[in-house]
Amino acid sequence: MKPVRFATIGINHNHIYGQTNCLLNAGAELVGFHAIEDDLARDYAGKYPGVARVDDKRALIDDPSIDLIISAAIPDERAGIAIDAMRAGKDVMVDKPGMVTLSQLEEVKKVQAETGRILSVLYSEHFENRATVKAGELIAAGAIGKVVSTAGFGPHRLRASTRPEWFFERQRYGGILVDIASHQCEQFLFFTNANTADIRSATVANRANPQWPGLQDSGDIHLSTKDADGFIRVDWFTPEGLPSWGDGRLFITGTQGTIEIRKNVDVAGRAGGNHLFLTDKTGVQYIDCSDVALPYGPQLLDDIRNRTETAMPQARCFAAMELALSAQHIAEGGTHG
Repeated sequence: MKPVRFATIGINHNHIYGQTNCLLNAGAELVGFHAIEDDLARDYAGKYPGVARVDDKRALIDDPSIDLIISAAIPDERAGIAIDAMRAGKDVMVDKPGMVTLSQLEEVKKVQAETGRILSVLYSEHFENRATVKAGELIAAGAIGKVVSTAGFGPHRLRASTRPEWFFERQRYGGILVDIASHQCEQFLFFTNANTADIRSATVANRANPQWPGLQDSGDIHLSTKDADGFIRVDWFTPEGLPSWGDGRLFITGTQGTIEIRKNVDVAGRAGGNHLFLTDKTGVQYIDCSDVALPYGPQLLDDIRNRTETAMPQARCFAAMELALSAQHIAEGGTHG
């Protein structure tokens, strides 16, 4: 079978390495990359030796032998890259957030519908977290009945001295709910088997970093469908002493049981991440998910070949970003587009 060939445009967030490895591990072929920043390009070329750096991104977009463009550019640039690539007949996989305004979302949706290309946002806290994938398998098998509630927590470590200037510019990163909570919005839709939800409330704030007025260091969302409720909390307050960038947690309540996921670390002492706790009528069970397979990469390649939607339905991909963008808009009183 001919491998899917892909190229990278924009490597401003380290998530680009997860995106690239996801595809390489699934059997795709990386054929080139474009980055304007020499330091970032050196790091990327060092990780993937022999892959050519291309000065003009149009050379990659217009290359008919390339099937897929991936990007972790500065967030406000991702929509434009995706639009150009789809119009050139390419499928696209971008880091979250896929876009930073509702108007960008509408334009991306319009072009995707016109071209029939795949636009996939790699929500890594779902698709690259083995415990979250395992929870999906358990729920699909009926382990906790019908999901009626989720509560997702996405704390992150700020590490301000390592961040580029755009990280502190609201217009560029999109706000904390767009930047981080899009993960939890996608998971709420996934676990409740919904393609839309209502935002009940949303807030953002800068609680402790007045030196960076464009930074939002905390935020939350309350959302619901007719069958389930969800709560999301995100922040930049992970302590330096935690042996992970954040204690990501997800609580899922079903009609017949509950699941708790400790995504990155178990503060009680178990090593590593991907911890899952299942409680049902028979008792409490701990499941180590460190060996659970991650299906997103192989499924996306199959979707590119077969024009299917097995990795993630296109509707849910867009709906997750629409929820995050709408919540951000509500939280800021409609002051940003």
